[in-house]
Amino acid sequence: MTSSTSKQTVPVQKALLHVPPLEELKDVLQKTLSVNFSSVDVSLVDCPDLTAKPWSLAASGICGSSRLADVGGVPNLVPLVDREKIPFFDFDDIARQCELPGAFIIGAGAGSSRFVGVNCELMPNVKTASVTDTGHNNRTKYAKVSEEDGSCILKEYNSKEFSLLANLHLSEGRPGKVLKVDASCRTGSDNFVKVMREGLTHHYGTKPVGIGGVFVIQNSKARVHVMPKFSEKPLDTDDDVAQWLRFYDMDPPLTCLSVFISHDPGLDLRVEHTHCFSDHGKGGHYHYDIFDSQVHYTGYFTPAEFMFRIDQPAVTHTIGRD
Repeated sequence: MTSSTSKQTVPVQKALLHVPPLEELKDVLQKTLSVNFSSVDVSLVDCPDLTAKPWSLAASGICGSSRLADVGGVPNLVPLVDREKIPFFDFDDIARQCELPGAFIIGAGAGSSRFVGVNCELMPNVKTASVTDTGHNNRTKYAKVSEEDGSCILKEYNSKEFSLLANLHLSEGRPGKVLKVDASCRTGSDNFVKVMREGLTHHYGTKPVGIGGVFVIQNSKARVHVMPKFSEKPLDTDDDVAQWLRFYDMDPPLTCLSVFISHDPGLDLRVEHTHCFSDHGKGGHYHYDIFDSQVHYTGYFTPAEFMFRIDQPAVTHTIGRD
């Protein structure tokens, strides 16, 4: 593990991840998902064009120099956000800090309250600028809580800035071999991502295996939360956080951007984080599907070579990481 300093002079730590052969990962995921879904097919395929619907990504693939980044963290938000010291980040800077300028970035995070005007959920989906290409393809969205009626509002996010926290997958955005995961009719109690993550943990133990990708939920509503405006009172427990958040049962299809890691190698990581968006105006932080016997998940995933821990909070806790 090495340390460096970014353009923004925030601390950056880099850890090498365990990258199993794709054939091996295929078998591990097939086995673990089959315990929790009645129909499962995990295969190795050429990544399809992910700019097409329902994926709607900003690059055609998720391959090439795959890596993860855990930026900031929940302790920046909970128990109370320090409004005078809210950390702000830039996607171009994150790409450079992760040694991949021009990276294609997807994942889950918090939107910039100074750009949106309020605390919000972010669905990063952006091809960043490089030395030779200063343009962006930004298809990022954000979700906020309506101050009028408490409903979820999903909008385009035309900024490179985010704040507080994010869990990101970075790549060159190229096509390549990926894991296609198709699972339907959930029989277990855990959600789709947790099942995969815990299956990797069980198989690989303390060898950290990091995964990034995109999946679509069909045939079932999903339980999703959206953060409202910053809490005025301390959120000292998970129950406090749950009472503060706004929960919704959202209609399918939902496109989900997901990052997870099987084992934290001592970097105070959020081990899984998934945000979703849609064409029907809904999105936020994915928790689980509602109709277990009807749900159908289809996704494409790739393992990461490195984890970059950026601006790790000095004081930490485990509250609010679900």
